[in-house]
Amino acid sequence: MCSGHPSSREPNTLANINEVKVKHIHLDLTVDFVQRLLGGHATLTFEPLQDQVENVVLDTSFLNIDAVEMNSKPLDFHLAERHPAFGSALHIKLPEPIHQSSKFDITIKYTTTDRCTALQFLEPEQTVGKQFPYLFSQCQIHARSFVPCQDSPSVKLTYSASIASPLPVLMSAIKTSEEPSAASTAGQPGFTVYKFEQRTSIPSYLIAIVSGNLAGREIGPRSTVWCEPEMVDAAAWEFADTEKFIAAGEDILTPYEWGRYDLLVLPPSFPYGGMENPCLSFVTPTLLAGDRSLVAVVAHEISHSWTGNLVTTQSWEHFWLNEGWTVFVERKILARLQGEPQRHFSAIIGYKALTDSVELFGHDSPATLLNPDLTGIDPDDYFSTVPYEKGFNLLFYIEQVVGGPEVFEPYMKAHIRRFAHTSITTSDWKSYLYEYMQQQHGDDMVSKLDSIDWHQWLKCPGMPPVSPKFDTTLAEACYSLAACWKGAKDRGDSEYNSADKERFSEFTSLQKVMFLESLMEAAPFPHDLLASLDACYQLTSVRNCEIRFRWQRLCLSSDYEPIYPSVCELVIEQGRMKFVRPLYRYLNRAKNGSELAKSTYLANKSFYHPIAAMLIEKDIGIAPV
Repeated sequence: MCSGHPSSREPNTLANINEVKVKHIHLDLTVDFVQRLLGGHATLTFEPLQDQVENVVLDTSFLNIDAVEMNSKPLDFHLAERHPAFGSALHIKLPEPIHQSSKFDITIKYTTTDRCTALQFLEPEQTVGKQFPYLFSQCQIHARSFVPCQDSPSVKLTYSASIASPLPVLMSAIKTSEEPSAASTAGQPGFTVYKFEQRTSIPSYLIAIVSGNLAGREIGPRSTVWCEPEMVDAAAWEFADTEKFIAAGEDILTPYEWGRYDLLVLPPSFPYGGMENPCLSFVTPTLLAGDRSLVAVVAHEISHSWTGNLVTTQSWEHFWLNEGWTVFVERKILARLQGEPQRHFSAIIGYKALTDSVELFGHDSPATLLNPDLTGIDPDDYFSTVPYEKGFNLLFYIEQVVGGPEVFEPYMKAHIRRFAHTSITTSDWKSYLYEYMQQQHGDDMVSKLDSIDWHQWLKCPGMPPVSPKFDTTLAEACYSLAACWKGAKDRGDSEYNSADKERFSEFTSLQKVMFLESLMEAAPFPHDLLASLDACYQLTSVRNCEIRFRWQRLCLSSDYEPIYPSVCELVIEQGRMKFVRPLYRYLNRAKNGSELAKSTYLANKSFYHPIAAMLIEKDIGIAPV
């Protein structure tokens, strides 16, 4: 069923964002690796949006609030009863009503707790080097469990920070200084105080921190890759083309505004492929394939510098404005550097991922809407490829309707210039699309836009209403080889092994991914045929995570028990949700796999990021403790 709801609203915050807005946050925190927490204070600068403001309400989640002050005087406050998805609203009583023209500061003294979903503290044995602990944040939808804030992408603010830690610290900001501290905190001498400033306004979910044994290697005129010393050589080689991606993004859109573009390769438990934290993109170590085949994720995170970070969704209901736009820009960058067929090849793989997500949720599920209603919904529960790939396909279709890249790419630049430093809704985006096209190309172009079934695209569940027309040049060889194995299955030829091994060896990594995706369409396969497939191509021994994942998923869908040990190996050596969630689901459904899935997860629960752990438990039916 199609749906509709008001275009400008924010259902996923408890803060009174219509009365006051945070303009700046200063963090003064200490990293305590012994107690696994951050402690100190945050000073928030507010701007009233109306006269006679008497209260401030902020988002928090599992924070211990010790005191709230204004002008060094204590304020009355209380934490409301916890909402299961959105945390506990922090209600602060102002000493007197505040006039609209009067900015004011409030300081909140607090500590995080072991239940804060934005932070993961790692023991030394969970890191690559095995010698030092590690802390990193993942604040998208979870900033409220790092700092009391208005945790809505509609609120854009600047921030500064003073962070004391015994290990190096980086943030999604420019480091301005570091100086040794003689103080001994929590029994740990030798702290250093690191200071940062982010002068470009960002939403709270882009505040980020990492502290650990970090080494840096310069990879471009405005880029350094950071990671544990044991990985720095491999990371520097893998991401050597970063500057080319940034320059292509500038050519497609507008000049890069953030100063630095550094990369941080995190320990294996990082739950995402990447996170677009400004000045310091976080990326998964699963990208270190040794052949630069998976660096499209870096192109994606760089693209967020414009779409998501500079132009931001007003609420998570319009998340596709972040992610659909970013996938579209990412593939434009790939086309600039690798050719237009590569853009289409990537889009074909993405369309298959979209199909999988829609089938998982169900074709009538509200989770498959491009512009969903999230009233009372935890946005994490709707996280999938839908906003990424359905959003991309909408933009791809519009580009074709209006006349191709020569018409649409100038509009992309104009879109960024029009909405930079703001948060927008789908309605804002669509209105400006019409305005631009009418001004630049006249009423005939408006008629072309009117031919698009906007309601079906934006407000109806399931797959896109229009099937895309992609260039299949790079895909044909994959389809052809897959057809050989599908034919063997149809013939009942379980000992088939005559497929062209040399042809497979010449495939790129992504072509191998597409080959396996094509086979997945014909699953389940006879076990003898899977054994022949493995003997031909040594798929079980491949180390590229994208290929391993597709091979293991194909085997699990066929109840092929010899793959089970390899599946357990992959889900405990990295925590990227793209891989671990589907593999746990498939293993849980496979013959003799349910108990193994649950026991493997429970034995390794502490390895996973809190967000990943919560969703895996939902996936395989483990009740949270």
